[in-house]
Amino acid sequence: MAVLEEFGADALRHTVIAFRDTMKRHAGGINRLNVYPVPDGDTGTNMSRTLDAVVAELDGASPELDTTCEAISHGSLMGARGNSGVILSQILRGLSSTLKTAKSSGAPRVAEALKAASAAAYEAVLKPIEGTILTVVRETADAAQRAANDGATLAAMLRVARAAGQKALDNTPELLPVLKDAGVVDAGGAGFMLLLDSAIHIVDGEPLPEPTYDDGPSAEQLEKVALRHATDGSVDVSELRYEVMFLLDLEDTKLKKFKNAWGEIGDSIVVVGGDGIYNCHIHTNDIGAAIEAPITIGGRPSKIRVTDLFEEVAEEHALREASLGAPTATSGNSASDGIRHGATQSALPPVTCAVVAVASGDGLAELFGQMGVHGVVTGGQTMNPSTQELLDAVEHMNATQVVILPNNKNIIPVANKIDELTKKDVRVVPTCSMPEALAALVAYDPEASAEHNGSQMSRAASSVATGEVTQAIRDTNSDAGPVKAGDFIGLVRGDGVVAVAATLGAACHDLLAKLITPQRELLTIITGSDATSQATDALVAHVGQAHPHISCEVHFGGQPLYPYLFGVE
Repeated sequence: MAVLEEFGADALRHTVIAFRDTMKRHAGGINRLNVYPVPDGDTGTNMSRTLDAVVAELDGASPELDTTCEAISHGSLMGARGNSGVILSQILRGLSSTLKTAKSSGAPRVAEALKAASAAAYEAVLKPIEGTILTVVRETADAAQRAANDGATLAAMLRVARAAGQKALDNTPELLPVLKDAGVVDAGGAGFMLLLDSAIHIVDGEPLPEPTYDDGPSAEQLEKVALRHATDGSVDVSELRYEVMFLLDLEDTKLKKFKNAWGEIGDSIVVVGGDGIYNCHIHTNDIGAAIEAPITIGGRPSKIRVTDLFEEVAEEHALREASLGAPTATSGNSASDGIRHGATQSALPPVTCAVVAVASGDGLAELFGQMGVHGVVTGGQTMNPSTQELLDAVEHMNATQVVILPNNKNIIPVANKIDELTKKDVRVVPTCSMPEALAALVAYDPEASAEHNGSQMSRAASSVATGEVTQAIRDTNSDAGPVKAGDFIGLVRGDGVVAVAATLGAACHDLLAKLITPQRELLTIITGSDATSQATDALVAHVGQAHPHISCEVHFGGQPLYPYLFGVE
């Protein structure tokens, strides 16, 4: 193939597609670079799913440079998942915004676009930390600009940039001790390097790198198991063709069974409501099964709407733009807009301020509903929701003010994007765990403003000391001592691994000894899908003996990977 001298619309489009495909193959290895030995490292998964959204947006865009850049920018913004996805979206938006206005797109302009990508990535982080993807992108961009200034061709400039990026990636452990202790390089930086590999592949035909690991299932396989979204593991999120929405009359006691049935056939599931009436949304390839699922358990769907996402990408894009206030032909009080938003809102009781929470277990979703949460978005460890999914949930609320409880530090950056994408007043209470969310909900007042609720709920959440127990997936070192794969480890926000033990019970005991102090009065235990009743009973008995001044509350959460979540207040 001929070596390209210009990085035009076709090259940009094909680079992004190659980047998505390469990221999918490497996602498992990138996930394994997670600095903690926990089974939910999700950098590769989040970057891969963010790129899925970008490619889906490209599929509906015309081939011109400006529309290609707009599709990349919008798709990455709305599809961003987790902290790594948000940073990646900023990188892609910085690149596309610079290339969009280019009269020529040779080495100097592409180098300028990389500089813009680096600047945008730093802007996405409140407190930039060197030794991360930020460093890798910056070193890459600086080298690209030097090479372009020296007259390098596009291909030569990209190779210089990649060499500098690889050197920066290899050096990340020297800048960030936690990486050095774990014996890994930065996961986000490793993911970014695949963008350069993809660009060189398109510009000069160099083969794409093959994954170098072979231990265990891919990130995509792990994700599908965690979400239980596919019956055979062969359907990717971006291949789900139909959007099905309807109002549903259903007994509240049957909600869990309905959601489990939907979890087997689709993705992007949003079920909001209560008191027997729910508004339901799913992406699926089986329309009939989506509608029949509630009917078989006595539910009555109405106002059913089915959209072919493959054939109506342009319409869906216009509707999303309209929801952001952009002038489009279908914005305003159109019939389709009324069905999409008006019917949804009328199905929910009106309140001054609604709450949208992210939860990863059926028990937690039900518990949040009992405490006044109006919308629960499926997500958490390994399955961070996208910007679009959180935005959809916010728009579903029958309130002009909304509080979001992300309940995971990796989801907070995505949640922080929502306020600028909607006309509603949205506040984020930066909860990093489910126990923090429960404490925050005690302070929630549905008739108070989002500003008031945001302040009060944040204060309540910060008063809780939280910890969690899981099983290590690889050997590493920690402040609590050496960790072997299979050990149970206790983690505390901000402190990392504080307990290591051969058994679940011992890890719980050691972790609680760190969390429970004389001034604390209440321990909340949230049990996961792997916690047994016998283990929980033994844990409660231990707390009664070892910490007699503490009262215990036990709630079923059903979260994967973490048998126990603790909150002490």
